[in-house]
This record gives sequence, structure tokens and C-alpha cells, in this order.
Amino acid sequence: METPKLTEHGTLNPSTMGAETLIVGLLGKRSKMFNEGRRLRERMAELGNDVAALDRVLASLGYEGELDAIMPQERSGRMFSNGSLMRTCFDEIRARGPLQARDIAIKIMEARGDDIHDRKHLLAVTANVSRCLRKERARGMLKSSLREGNGLWWEMVQR
Repeated sequence: METPKLTEHGTLNPSTMGAETLIVGLLGKRSKMFNEGRRLRERMAELGNDVAALDRVLASLGYEGELDAIMPQERSGRMFSNGSLMRTCFDEIRARGPLQARDIAIKIMEARGDDIHDRKHLLAVTANVSRCLRKERARGMLKSSLREGNGLWWEMVQR
């Protein structure tokens, strides 16, 4: 197998590499990622066991309070400033016509430089967009309709 050529920045140049070299490199990367995931799962299990052990020690020392109630809550940071989501939704619908909430969420994420392949984040943004659209429908600014059996399509109300 030939040695792959490096670019001036020291990175591999896929166009000068053979398919075998690429496959070997990708399999190596996949193996590293798989092993890292396994290590993280093992660490999570260790932490779960440690927390359970601390709970048992607290109980043996006579602590009777609700442990989950005293845990610090994660702060849920606001994703959008006041009115920015509504304005963005309206701008997208005006520019592109009827859209689904997910389409608007993807456009927002692309504009912000977010990873649109992050499913959890995409679901969170889509939920925010949907909530905003429903509020505006209740105010009479938007209307929704089912199309082709695949969800709600949103559009401006003609005045």
C-alpha cells in the first residue's frame, strides 16, 4: 500500500489517497470512537455506583431528607431573546412560503452555525419554533394546514 501524501498543513489529502488507505483510516477512527463511547458508558456506571454508595452512607448516618430534592438543577438557558424567534419565523415564512416547523428550525440552526445533525438540539429548537407558531396562530397571525399527511404547514394569514 502506498504512503498517503500530506498537504502543506500536514493533513491527509483524500484525492491523493487510495481507497484502501481511506478505508483503513476510517476504520481506525471508528474503532477509537467506539472505544471512547464504551469508556464513557463505563465511567457513567462507576459514577452511578458511587452516588448509590454515598446515598447508603448518608442513610446509615441518619439522613432522612429527599436527596433528589436538594440536587442542583441544570440551568435551562434561553435559546432566543425576546421576540427574535417570532421575527425569524415570520421572515422565513414570508420569504419561502408555507413551511413546517422543522424546516424553520433547520434554517435557524444553520444561520446560528449550529450542527443540524445534533438530533437533541434540533428537537429542542423545533419545539421552540412550534410553540411560537402556535401562539401566533392563536393571535390570528398564522394559519396551519395538514398536507400530504406529514405534519403541519404554516403560512401567513392574508389580510
